[in-house]
Amino acid sequence: ALRRRAAMNPKGDKPKSKISASRKLSLKMLLLQRACDDLERERQDREEEKGRYLKEKLPPLQLSGLSLDDLQKLCKQLHEKIDIVDEERYDCEHKVSKHNKDIHELKLKVQDLGGKFKKPALRKVRVSADEMMRALLGSKHKGSMDLRANLKSVKKEDVKQDKVLTSEVGDWRKNVEAMSGMEGRKKMFDTGGGAQ
Repeated sequence: ALRRRAAMNPKGDKPKSKISASRKLSLKMLLLQRACDDLERERQDREEEKGRYLKEKLPPLQLSGLSLDDLQKLCKQLHEKIDIVDEERYDCEHKVSKHNKDIHELKLKVQDLGGKFKKPALRKVRVSADEMMRALLGSKHKGSMDLRANLKSVKKEDVKQDKVLTSEVGDWRKNVEAMSGMEGRKKMFDTGGGAQ
């Protein structure tokens, strides 16, 4: 069966879905509506269960026609029931917090066993400076950014002056030898004094 599929689809692409986009949307809407209905039903069931539990555990009080001693006994019984319920509530809260800690520790173990996250291979994407600025700044980016406009322009006269300066300097070794000794210092003094 796999060979037949491979022969029909040599590139290995997934076959196109036979369900139209509007049909998919309507199915999603139906699923969401069904889920909302189920949640509402669960909420109502919980309310009914709570009412039944309270009726069972806490019958309605009949205080009419009771003497003072009977009222005091009733108060003591209610206090005992309150203590029992508080103990049960505390035990339940403790169990829940312990289970939450266990769940957290197990999640950490699963992450450790799963190994480290491997970075996916990234593709090279050619993006112009304008597109980059538009992506970073969004609508604030105005105008185009021409990187060549900011480059220094070189005139032919500047090139000629640089050539003249380099020809005047000549070989630096000869210049160093000429300026060494007392004669070189005298030349430097004369040129420095003459310039002032």
